[in-house]
Amino acid sequence: MPKQTAEIFETLSKGQFICSNSSSDTTRRLYDLIDEYYDDLYEYFQGINFVLERGDEYFYFSRAESKVDMERKIEAAFKWIDILDFLKTFDNSFGSGFRFTPADIQVKLNIDAELKTKLDGLKKHGGGKERYDEIIEKVLDLLAKDNFIEIENIISNTYKVLASFDYLEKLVMAINIPEEVKNEIPE
Repeated sequence: MPKQTAEIFETLSKGQFICSNSSSDTTRRLYDLIDEYYDDLYEYFQGINFVLERGDEYFYFSRAESKVDMERKIEAAFKWIDILDFLKTFDNSFGSGFRFTPADIQVKLNIDAELKTKLDGLKKHGGGKERYDEIIEKVLDLLAKDNFIEIENIISNTYKVLASFDYLEKLVMAINIPEEVKNEIPE
């Protein structure tokens, strides 16, 4: 068992991801340790009611959920669907390893009416923010807080999309709406 097990638990138990492509040396080192000791760590964490999950170049915890927790997570999923839709409209190649600045989004916003409409739809997740730059900042804060992106260069305000973003894409793609129900969902 690696001596950094407590550090791994501390990170993952907060709902964070540990990604192989993080710019943090510490995070990459933790990723390598989990990868090396995966079976031992899986058993250890399962003993304390956490399931160590392996994604494509990232790790995270999952647990059995109560109905109330599931409802809360479904509401959170709606938020992530809206955010993912906005980001893919900004740039369809938005994914692990993609680099961008908030200014890049602002520039595209000025020439893309569909992107602007989708950003208007994110106001409900913007914590009362009304200005586009504030909503973008709030969305980026949410993504960074949940370890889907990280600031790579403070001076140029450049962000890097982490491998854990794949989890978000898979979550949204796993939502299957049967054809007969699609017509009942209000736009």
